[in-house]
Amino acid sequence: MDLAIPETLDDWNAAGAEYLPGHLGLAFEKVEPDEVLASMQATKALSAWNGYLHAGSVVSLADTCCGYGTVRGLPEGAAGFTTVELKSNFLATAREGSIRCRAVPLHKGRSTQLWDATVFAEEGGKVLAHFRCTQMILWPRAPAA
Repeated sequence: MDLAIPETLDDWNAAGAEYLPGHLGLAFEKVEPDEVLASMQATKALSAWNGYLHAGSVVSLADTCCGYGTVRGLPEGAAGFTTVELKSNFLATAREGSIRCRAVPLHKGRSTQLWDATVFAEEGGKVLAHFRCTQMILWPRAPAA
């Protein structure tokens, strides 16, 4: 299986348009092997019934940034990846405005990658959450004998 890795920023944004990133309105500004930047707007649709940004929206933004970075930095010959662990610490929330995320790798090996992401409100730069995930690198299987 050949994994088609997007080449341009427009390609990265188009790749998720019909999937969860598109439904959340994620907009990627940078997708590089050592840094991913993206944003989304805090809207009613991304909020909990109490009017604050839903934790799942924040985690989805951070996890997608880390996932795109993992794909962008896959070792030669890898078939893909899957998230095997994730953790979030929430420090604040938001009701409106642009929510931004910056993801960076802490470890990029042949079998795993470890990524950290910070989610923050664009206005004022208030940190909303710290996120960490471990990605397992998938390799093609040998054909059955």
